[in-house]
Amino acid sequence: AAAATMATYGGLREAARRGEGAMRAILRRKGAAGSRAALETTQGTARGGAGRVLDCVPFSAWSRKGAMGYCTSAAASSLGAGAGPSASRYGSRATMLLGGAGAVAAAAVAVNSEAQQKETQKQSLLDDKGYPLNPVPTRVEQIKRLRASADSEENVFDVLIIGGGATGTGMAVDAATRGLKTALVEGSDFASGTSSRSTKLAHGGVRYLEKAVKGFDYSQLKLVFEALHERKMLLQNAPHLSRALPIMTPCYSYWEIPYFWAGMKAYDALAGNQSLTWSRYISSYEAKRQFPTLRTKNHLGEVVKGSIVYYDGQFNDARLCVLLACTAAEEGAAVANYTEVTSLVKDPDSGRVIGAKVKDKISGNHFKVMAKQVVNACGPFADGIRKMSDPETKSIVSPSAGVHVTLPDYYSVEGYGMIIPKTNDGRVVFLLPWEGHTIAGTTESVSEITLNPRPSEKDIQFILEAIEDFLSVKVRRSDVSSAWSGIRPLVADPDAKDSASIVREHLITTDKNGLLTICGGKWTTYRKMAEEGVDRAIAEGRLSSDHKVIPCKTNHVKVVGGEGFHPALHTEIAQEYVVPHRPGAIDTRVAKHLTSAYGDRARVVTRIAEDEKLGHRLSRGHPQLEAEVPYTVRYEYCTNIEDFLARRTRLAFCDVRAAEQALPRVVELMAKELNWGWWKRRQAYRKGKAWIATFASGTSD
Repeated sequence: AAAATMATYGGLREAARRGEGAMRAILRRKGAAGSRAALETTQGTARGGAGRVLDCVPFSAWSRKGAMGYCTSAAASSLGAGAGPSASRYGSRATMLLGGAGAVAAAAVAVNSEAQQKETQKQSLLDDKGYPLNPVPTRVEQIKRLRASADSEENVFDVLIIGGGATGTGMAVDAATRGLKTALVEGSDFASGTSSRSTKLAHGGVRYLEKAVKGFDYSQLKLVFEALHERKMLLQNAPHLSRALPIMTPCYSYWEIPYFWAGMKAYDALAGNQSLTWSRYISSYEAKRQFPTLRTKNHLGEVVKGSIVYYDGQFNDARLCVLLACTAAEEGAAVANYTEVTSLVKDPDSGRVIGAKVKDKISGNHFKVMAKQVVNACGPFADGIRKMSDPETKSIVSPSAGVHVTLPDYYSVEGYGMIIPKTNDGRVVFLLPWEGHTIAGTTESVSEITLNPRPSEKDIQFILEAIEDFLSVKVRRSDVSSAWSGIRPLVADPDAKDSASIVREHLITTDKNGLLTICGGKWTTYRKMAEEGVDRAIAEGRLSSDHKVIPCKTNHVKVVGGEGFHPALHTEIAQEYVVPHRPGAIDTRVAKHLTSAYGDRARVVTRIAEDEKLGHRLSRGHPQLEAEVPYTVRYEYCTNIEDFLARRTRLAFCDVRAAEQALPRVVELMAKELNWGWWKRRQAYRKGKAWIATFASGTSD
């Protein structure tokens, strides 16, 4: 730090000398009045400026703006005090030189400071061997904490959240960071339902905006506005799991150009200062250059006239949900997957819900979890929990399915998506690059509420036919490497007079027994939903001693792996990692995969790979490493094959054949971590193979 300070001091003095020379030349050329006074003042500013900057500006507070602002203002004030108007006018050029040089010097200090900060941060997260200093509590430890809540009054939780999807884990992070004693239980795995089966877009909803304008629907407009503002926050709080993605809307009629352009500009305007990048029009030639597989002429013979490009966010949905659960655990929450609620516990006098009876599906044990406020965040299954509280209650969930297929990467362009704004039946279809593949999907399909929804062959064919008219690629059913469906819980307000009215935004309601239910909404607004849900839980459970809402802190809480992440982190991983089974550096694709999935914790994965000789890929042509299995078991509550192949990695969603190829090795590594016997290993393999097959084809319905 001392060396950097001296170097900066010297740089500023060199800039001062150059500024003095520039001032002499200006005054000599212009013959300005008061040149001597101005020059003397400039000399004083130049020669003393560096010292004054170093004396007055704290080293830790240096920034480009700070250095520029100080140098410029100091020089300007000095010139103005001792020189005439002419000298002051021409002197500004010299002060700009001073400011610019100062800014460069300060930037050098900032870069050096940033490098030191990164190193310090890396050391603070990891021990001397490269493993986490403060790992999340194990699942066994979390179960003990949950059980203890029924033993004494002091162990009772403030909030018990039922449901480990986007809303539930988001609420757990929010409540824990506010200092509330928080518990979360999930009957299956985190993100096992809708939260892992989305379109993977953090978006405001272009189609909702169109409906809002056409139908003068304020609720739709409010939903778009809220989602656009939350979109930027999601990208900031999970930087390694998300990115801004340009999405193309091809126009085959001249009237579509101003129509879509105006709509996207309204979309940008609603985002305000939270906008990612402003939308723009590109010509047909540029559209074809940017998206080579775009068809220039559709089945009606219409030629593409151009395209509107707008920006939305893309993220890894399942991993974000899992890491929200891990973040909540790091913040002190007791979280446990495969802990199923079998019934609710009520106060014998008041009838108020004060806890839940749960079953640990791994050990088979039953126990109670007690809390001052119980929250139902079960998504499509919310009505099941509500009926445990009040069997006569009305259902509020109206399921709507989203169907997606995975295709080879050449169907799209890396870093560029496409939206087909209107299909034959009025639905929207997305075509997006994802995890080295292409996903195509649509929403608004009819579905029943089930634990493992599957798309029908009819839905799969609909998607393929919809994209065929926009792509020059020969669209084939055999190219589908995986297909899946997810249920979105649209809700109807039980207190509304028109009980059939369905709302797109989320709903928070409390029944007569004090059970708080939060349902609806979408992934993009999970943080806002969680904030409002915790606010309501504090009020309903009277969790604040002074009867004031404890302020939310999740605006800038990064999930696990996000704190030390930066866009060039994969280069550091590539250089630091020593491949255990062969000479040479790690493959760039593997390094990018590790940093985009684990963020700054990618170093722990590579450390496991080095120490335990687990650097081989699990499947040919895919970047997932063997070391990811023990990492996710130890640090991400991974308990079985499905957890790993579907939600810790996304192999099952990307490529069924790759998942089948990885299955034997995953079973072997997981058996070692979890001490499975021969029978358990065989059973896990059979179940895994049958489960993977559900992604291979649709149902015949």
